[in-house]
Amino acid sequence: MPTGGDSGMPFKVEDLFEDLGIPGIAAGLSAVVLAPVLIPVVAKASKPVAKAIIKGSIIAYKKSRTALAETGEVLEDIVAEVQAELAEAELQQSFESPDPDFEES
Repeated sequence: MPTGGDSGMPFKVEDLFEDLGIPGIAAGLSAVVLAPVLIPVVAKASKPVAKAIIKGSIIAYKKSRTALAETGEVLEDIVAEVQAELAEAELQQSFESPDPDFEES
């Protein structure tokens, strides 16, 4: 099929029909005829599916926020415990190894 820009020949509708053949023409006409009927049916059927997907996404988002908040709290508790243990170890080490500059009188 010659295209308009390649050979300088203008586009002809007859060329389109020759390339598509009978099955292509039938499919195109069927789509044109059935589209006004199918589009509303598909739209009505897809709305509950879309709502269910959105609802599931919102629920998953809320649950993940809760789980992340709980995980953050657990991590904060662990960090606080480790800091307390390190502070205790530092304090204990300072009692065990006296300061070399300190002289008792």
